[in-house]
Amino acid sequence: METKLIVNANIVNEGKVFAGDVLIKGKHIEAIGKDLSSRTADRIIDASGNYLFPGVIDDQVHFREPGLTHKGNIHSESRAAVAGGVTSFMEMPNTNPPTFTQELLEQKYQIAAQSSLANYSFFIGASNDNLEEVLKTDITKVCGLKIFMGSSTGNLLVDNPKTLEGFFSRFPSLIAAHCEDESTIRNNSAAFKEKYGDDVPVECHPLIRSEAACYKSSSFAIDLAKKNGTRFHVLHISTAKETSLFDNAIALEKKKITAEACIHHLWFNDSDYKRLGTLIKWNPAIKTAQDQQEIFRAMLDDRIDILATDHAPHTWEEKQNKYFTAPSGGPLIQHSLVAMLEFYHQGKITLEKIAQKMSHNPAVVFQIRDRGFIREGYFADLVLVNLSDPWKVEKENIIAKCGWSPFQNVSFRSKVKKTIVSGNLAYEDGIFGENQRGERLSFNRRA
Repeated sequence: METKLIVNANIVNEGKVFAGDVLIKGKHIEAIGKDLSSRTADRIIDASGNYLFPGVIDDQVHFREPGLTHKGNIHSESRAAVAGGVTSFMEMPNTNPPTFTQELLEQKYQIAAQSSLANYSFFIGASNDNLEEVLKTDITKVCGLKIFMGSSTGNLLVDNPKTLEGFFSRFPSLIAAHCEDESTIRNNSAAFKEKYGDDVPVECHPLIRSEAACYKSSSFAIDLAKKNGTRFHVLHISTAKETSLFDNAIALEKKKITAEACIHHLWFNDSDYKRLGTLIKWNPAIKTAQDQQEIFRAMLDDRIDILATDHAPHTWEEKQNKYFTAPSGGPLIQHSLVAMLEFYHQGKITLEKIAQKMSHNPAVVFQIRDRGFIREGYFADLVLVNLSDPWKVEKENIIAKCGWSPFQNVSFRSKVKKTIVSGNLAYEDGIFGENQRGERLSFNRRA
């Protein structure tokens, strides 16, 4: 069993930054201490001057396999993940075909077992007619149920009130939802089409997929969850108004209602549409600077629990279409950690809070077994970062299959140096451990 010894690291973990060493034996962390240099190891990694974080856990990605692999696939996007310090991901069901059955869900797991450099789990998807199939899910081996309570990429809209009641009252584990009110969006779309015809400016996106559409759906879904005692997670909060729906007076382990913010809603605002156009067209939409600031504030004060990417690659050609035909979504997973570290350099967030929101809290919210923390006996999912190694995002260093990024030409002050996944070096200074594979996540739940 191979051993690795990381020495002289600045360890960022559980609210502290401290100097120390980490001994890895096989897949797990064997020991954490201030002087382990006398211990024998097959490989010694000198982390002097660098910072060791628990691996990032991204609870919302779209890796496009099966059926949409011209945009990305599990192998290509997991490479982008580990290059960005993401050691585990949870992937959404809007593939082709959608992940509506246990058989299709298991097919994804089989693909990932063969091709993913990162650890993985997959959501089963809800439709208007698959409740009984969803109830067959083994909740100890699957991250959760995803409901699209607003149409996005793919045809997965669940809008039957009786069906929604069934999912919220009967599914025994975490439900995650995309919350936008479909009737509001349709009415807004019609009004802007009447005004502009087919040439609706992309700057209208946050007015079409509006604050009202988001709040109406989120508040409805939260009321439904409270009524049924559902464990409910609201994805990609995009408005200041929605942050009032969440509580920071309850310990995370006891929360029944949790929330996620995404990197793009923290980094961009509606003034960026003129410069970047459909490259920053996401659902829900990037909105005002005030929304951006309040989402950040809610993330800092623990009303919002998790930071994720909603990594959703499309080809460059697809994104060049007009507003209504250009798909929503974009690639972010390679740059999520360094983007948050840029906020650290700006004095907006601490290293400890970054680890909490990107590693610890996803593990707690989803009850992931033995990951998300740097602890003895836990899986060795780790990322080593140099906070003073500037670089610029350029086409040549973008890993996602689509080959573009909304961060192109952005300079970051921090660089991911090494990413360890389940004890294996998945990424090291630009080199990938192509022979290594991540593992299927498991969950501390009763089936």
